[in-house]
Amino acid sequence: MSEEKVRGERFCLYDTAALQAVLERMAAQAATFLAGEADPLLLGILRRGAPLAEMLQARLKANHGLEVPRYGLKLKRYADDLTLLHPETELTENAEFSARDLSRATVLVVDDVLYEGHSLARVLSYLSRRDAPTVRIAVLADRCVARLPIRANIVGVKLQIAAGDVVECNVPPYESALKIELLRPSAA
Repeated sequence: MSEEKVRGERFCLYDTAALQAVLERMAAQAATFLAGEADPLLLGILRRGAPLAEMLQARLKANHGLEVPRYGLKLKRYADDLTLLHPETELTENAEFSARDLSRATVLVVDDVLYEGHSLARVLSYLSRRDAPTVRIAVLADRCVARLPIRANIVGVKLQIAAGDVVECNVPPYESALKIELLRPSAA
């Protein structure tokens, strides 16, 4: 979301303790997709998907013995925050990731919120052009209103909220505490 907070009522839907348990479950599911694969990797969508991928990476190693490399990919389109909405989803390649051969990779794309699906569709198209044979998606929160035929293989929490409400995933280091808040914006 934007650096300055939008005015309105905020409600904490999931606090840090609840999300730690959610991340443990997500890591266990990720382990089933990645274990035994020839070339597994995590691809975190910048901004908040990247630290979430790092959290999953740590859990995969500690709890499942899986050493999975992690990369970040920068996208510019945030459909949940209309102040940041861009008509096109801009993707900026990470130099290290763009040099990597994906022809045998199993890629787990990690993002914070699945809303309309535009950002993830752009990532899937990019990975398809890069010849990645297997791509899975993990999201912390699914709003259950995707307009495109995009679905996540691993979903932390499903949220069915009013159309005008905004889901704010607070993820360190961008925010001080891991939590999911609901923002009900004030009338302008």
